[in-house]
Amino acid sequence: MTRLYVLAGFALMFLQLHLNGSLNKYINMKYAYLSVSAIVLLAVLFIFEFLRLNRQERAEKRAKAHENSHTSHEGHSHSHHDDHGHSHGESSRLKRTLGYIVLIFPILTGLLLPVQTLDSSFVKAKGFSFPSLNVSAENPGYHQFLKPDTSVFYGKAGYEKVSQAELSNFANQRKIILTDQNFLTGLEAIYNYPISFSGKSIGFDGFVYKDEQVDDNHYFVFRFGFIHCVADSGVFGMLVEFPKGTVLKDDEWVHVSGTLTSELYQPFKQTVPVLRTLSWNDIAAPSDPYVYRTF
Repeated sequence: MTRLYVLAGFALMFLQLHLNGSLNKYINMKYAYLSVSAIVLLAVLFIFEFLRLNRQERAEKRAKAHENSHTSHEGHSHSHHDDHGHSHGESSRLKRTLGYIVLIFPILTGLLLPVQTLDSSFVKAKGFSFPSLNVSAENPGYHQFLKPDTSVFYGKAGYEKVSQAELSNFANQRKIILTDQNFLTGLEAIYNYPISFSGKSIGFDGFVYKDEQVDDNHYFVFRFGFIHCVADSGVFGMLVEFPKGTVLKDDEWVHVSGTLTSELYQPFKQTVPVLRTLSWNDIAAPSDPYVYRTF
């Protein structure tokens, strides 16, 4: 019976994520069909388990009735006590109980705990740092930050072809607006080919993060994004140079527009793209603060 409850719990948890619109906090919505498939599969397994238990219960009732009818004609039965079998049975029950606890825990947390939207507090908690932007065998880029990097999902030749195609989508635009739909692809193209975008007008939305390593008029403007799911998610954006005297708070949402340049930034120990603002304004936080990679 416990297995029946576990199947129902997982199906209910996935269904709740769909109904309350929280699924996008865990996966790229491009793969939402996988969650729908899981709900259908769990429902089918639930039905099969229910029918199996129902048949088993009827069989046990028939066996008990049959046993009772024979008992009335017998004097007494010989019982055999097996300590080893008893010990083995308790061990098996303990293992099953622990296994069910492991399965039930994510169901309870998924159903009862609120979904947390990531913000600058997550960046601070992770100890935001900026290692080399170059992906290598030693630094394969699984821990995403600042620059979206999908090279780990392709071979070298395949990634070069994809990145060239994405460059062509933006290179001929005089003014580039990074929207929710093209934020990650556009940003990856900018980091891969900064010279091709140098001097161009770039605009995008994001939340402000003030790192201790930047001076007074530089802020990071970020979006949390998903490549596939939360496992390869990251905080993406760029360093933005605001007019002197600009005072912004962490998690304040802004739209920035300016000219792309690059600077040798000492805390990073390398040259990075920097947006020099021509205009900016406060905006309301979007209903969905995340951006997703489209392949």
